[in-house]
Amino acid sequence: MNNKKSKSLLAYPYVVWSLIFIVAPIVIILVLSFLKTTNGQTVFSLDNYKKILNPIYLNIFLHSIILAFISTVLCLILGYPVAYIISKYNFKKRNILILLFILPMWMNFLIRTYAWMAILNTNGILNNILGIFGISPVKFLYTEGAVLLGMVYNFLPFMVIPIYTVLIKLDQTLIDASYDLGATKLQTFKKVILPLSLPGVISGITMVFMPAVSTFVISRLLGGSKYLLVGNLIEQEITAVGDWNLGSSLAIFMMILILISMAFMTKYEKKYAGKD
Repeated sequence: MNNKKSKSLLAYPYVVWSLIFIVAPIVIILVLSFLKTTNGQTVFSLDNYKKILNPIYLNIFLHSIILAFISTVLCLILGYPVAYIISKYNFKKRNILILLFILPMWMNFLIRTYAWMAILNTNGILNNILGIFGISPVKFLYTEGAVLLGMVYNFLPFMVIPIYTVLIKLDQTLIDASYDLGATKLQTFKKVILPLSLPGVISGITMVFMPAVSTFVISRLLGGSKYLLVGNLIEQEITAVGDWNLGSSLAIFMMILILISMAFMTKYEKKYAGKD
C-alpha cells in the first residue's frame, strides 16, 4: 500500500502540470471559440464555427492538408531508405550516422528555416552556383516548392527515427529463415521486413503530418504571403486582426482534425503491431 501511495504522490506534479499547461489552455480556447462580442457585449454564439464553413477558410484547410500530405509522402519516400541503410550498419557506426542525421535538429527551428532563405533567395547560394554555369537566376523562394522543401527538411528526422527504431529491433532469425526458404532480397523485404516495420512507418507518418498541417513559420518565411495555411490563418486572426474568438474556433477545428487523424493512425498502428 505504501508503494502505491508513494507512486500516487509522485504522479501529482505531473497531473498539476498537465492541468495548468495543457487542460486549462484548451478549456480557455474552447470557451473563447463559442463567444462573440457585439456592441460591447460578449454573448454565447456559434457564429465563429459558421464562419469556418466559408469556402475561403475551407480552401485554406484543404490546401494545408494537401501540402502536409505531400510532405509526409516525400518524407516517407526519402526516410525509409535512409532508416533502412543506417540500420544495416553495426552498432557503433549506426549510432554515429543517426547522430549526424539528427544533429541539425539541435539548432533552433527558426534559424534552420532562415538558412534556407539565404540558400533559395534570388541572390542566394543556389542561384550563385547556377550563375557560374551561365544559368539566369531562378525563383526558388516564395513558391509552393520552397514550402514543401522546408517541411521535408525540418520534419524528415521525425520519419526516419521511428522507422529506424523498429528496423534495428527486427528478429534477424525471421529474415534468415526467409533466405533459407529460397526468398530473394526483394521478396524478403516485401514479405518480412516491410510488414514488420509498418508500426514505425505509421508512427513516422503521424509525427510528420501533425506538425506539417499546423506549421506557420515555414509557410510564412519560405512561402511569403502567397501561401496562407491554417497555422498562418490562426496567427493572423489572433495577432493581426485581434479576433481571439474566431482564431480559437479555427484552432479547435484544427485540433479536431488532428485528433481524428491520430485516432486513425493509432488504430492501424495497433493493428500492425498485433494489439487488436
